[in-house]
Amino acid sequence: MREHATATAPELTASEDPDAPLIDFENQFLALVAELDGDVGNLAQYDEYLTIRDEAVLARLDPVERAIMETRAYTVTGLSVKARHLAYVLSEYWEAPIGQLTWEGRAVRLLVEAICNVANAPSRIREPEDGK
Repeated sequence: MREHATATAPELTASEDPDAPLIDFENQFLALVAELDGDVGNLAQYDEYLTIRDEAVLARLDPVERAIMETRAYTVTGLSVKARHLAYVLSEYWEAPIGQLTWEGRAVRLLVEAICNVANAPSRIREPEDGK
């Protein structure tokens, strides 16, 4: 799932990469987010079933997110995992043009995008619905 992770440090194997745990957590995180996103627009199923299922996925997502926040980053790749998680948590900072954001929103968005740019990683887990 993280092709860009190998592009930043191709000489490291998974066992030598100090950020391997963070990358593993991000892969788990992305799989769970994809599971949640799979339910979007699936109106053929009962709302109650989707709510129960989504709550179960969210319960599995919580410890993964906590692990991302609590695990130290050692490289730019590890830092980009944390930045992308932040972009997911504060996704509202990507829903409006940057000129319409608060000062804090601009600071967060520009920092996340700068980290991800240096790491050659996309700054967003998912793209906004309207393609902004």
